[in-house]
Amino acid sequence: MVLTQQRNIVTRTWGSSVGKKFVMAVTGVIFLLFVIAHMIGNLKIFFGQETFDAYSEHLRTLGADIFGYSGVLWIIRVVLLASVALHMAAAFSLWYKAKRARPVGYQHKGHQGSYAARTMRWGGVIIALFVIWHILDLTTGTVNPDPAGGAYGRLVASFDRPIVAIFYILAMVALSFHISHGLWSGIQTLGGNSAVKQHALKSFSIVVGVVVAVGFAIIPVSVMFGLVR
Repeated sequence: MVLTQQRNIVTRTWGSSVGKKFVMAVTGVIFLLFVIAHMIGNLKIFFGQETFDAYSEHLRTLGADIFGYSGVLWIIRVVLLASVALHMAAAFSLWYKAKRARPVGYQHKGHQGSYAARTMRWGGVIIALFVIWHILDLTTGTVNPDPAGGAYGRLVASFDRPIVAIFYILAMVALSFHISHGLWSGIQTLGGNSAVKQHALKSFSIVVGVVVAVGFAIIPVSVMFGLVR
């Protein structure tokens, strides 16, 4: 009985536009929290190779007594993968539903909403492609010039390639727009849509997006200019 009720709740949630937006908001929050934590961890590179490699190893030994080596890391990866899959599925479903409801495009193609809002889908695609490259480059080392090196060595070797560093920076710009609009939309979906607070919350969303982008982008810039070697 309880299981049936739970299935009905899931079905009703996923079957409505409001429910899909709620799924996008929750999974977006999960991804944002990971991104912020990841950014803070990456900034340890400015404390030197020993500190950064120790941080990387700590992630793998975290909770090892219970979950085994890299166990917690894999749990985080699975949660993130599920969140991203649900986020993208909900976004595509909402887009497809809107497209079917309006089979003929607007005659007047004026700008609808902010630039971030108009580029959310393409920004999502860029970010998805970047994540795939990022994993192959810095996690598995498949496309990294120093695959046998430690975390610090791989990062420096990767950003020593200008085209990779520039791609990383551009992906962070896309991420900034995506976070700014996504966080703002998520706050409204989760109930934070008071007219009095709207301007402040929108400004907050933009600041978060910019801080995250700068926090990540400063690393390839530092490698390119020889500040991190």
